[in-house]
Amino acid sequence: MTAIVEDTYAEAFRSLYVEFLITARDRKWLDHAINAATGCGSSTIMCDCEAGLDRYVGPGGDTSFETPDGRPGAICQLHVPRFWKHRVDALEKALLKRVSQNVLTCPTTRCFSLSDTEPYYRLGRKVAFFGDGFERIEDRFGRSMWVLPTMGGDFCIDRRFSYHDGVMGGNLWFMATSEAASLEAAERAVEACQHVSGVVTPFPGGVAASGSKAGSRYKFLFASTNDAFCPTLKGRPGVESMIPDGVTSIMEIIINGRDLATVSAATQASIKAASVVDGLIRISAGNYSGRLGKSWVWLLPELHPEVQPA
Repeated sequence: MTAIVEDTYAEAFRSLYVEFLITARDRKWLDHAINAATGCGSSTIMCDCEAGLDRYVGPGGDTSFETPDGRPGAICQLHVPRFWKHRVDALEKALLKRVSQNVLTCPTTRCFSLSDTEPYYRLGRKVAFFGDGFERIEDRFGRSMWVLPTMGGDFCIDRRFSYHDGVMGGNLWFMATSEAASLEAAERAVEACQHVSGVVTPFPGGVAASGSKAGSRYKFLFASTNDAFCPTLKGRPGVESMIPDGVTSIMEIIINGRDLATVSAATQASIKAASVVDGLIRISAGNYSGRLGKSWVWLLPELHPEVQPA
């Protein structure tokens, strides 16, 4: 049976994002730095930002991208919503604490910017204060960098890190006959996203098992479980279930990226990769009828040529 792809859209919204490159002596220490720097970055419902790995580059990764020091590297992204009042400061704060506490501290790492166009954060200068007066600017790897002496050796970081307009909140729902099938579909979708440069899937392993709705019956919560799509609530009094027959599990992925076109490309790659899973009944997406964001990611873009992303 082939899964049905609904004619609907994921309601994404504008973000501010910053991306940075981490390198390390080997994949082991690179992964430690990635996991720490992007940790607790699943959702801005409770996190300071949404964070994730874009892709591995250099040796052992995308070799079309050469790292400045020739070592294994990884490009990471941090996103905050543009509708946050203090979004520029919030993104800088998230970047500073994640790099200073999780990249600087990780053995053998270095941190590079992918551009220093305006607007930018003077991240290198702020991290360099850790050098306690012994920090210095030097030419390293063909660029001007801050160099901090640490107990493990010199830590090198670029001076300026640009931030940009992006998109966050693209999403896909995988409705299946079993937990195993819905999870396999989501995992295949996340893997497909890893081959599209410029996007991240911020939840643990890229997958969200606890899709949410806006609002709650509890006044202190502004998001809560999406009861209409919880399989174990189907048939319960007071629940208007919207789950198709035969579905016992729904997994979701969230896609953030550089722009709408990139998120749309990752969405299509994800749908193609997940569609082959046995037991997958339907692929859908979450939206709020246009009340949350204006960046709509259509699952069947061929039916909506008038709204294709530029």
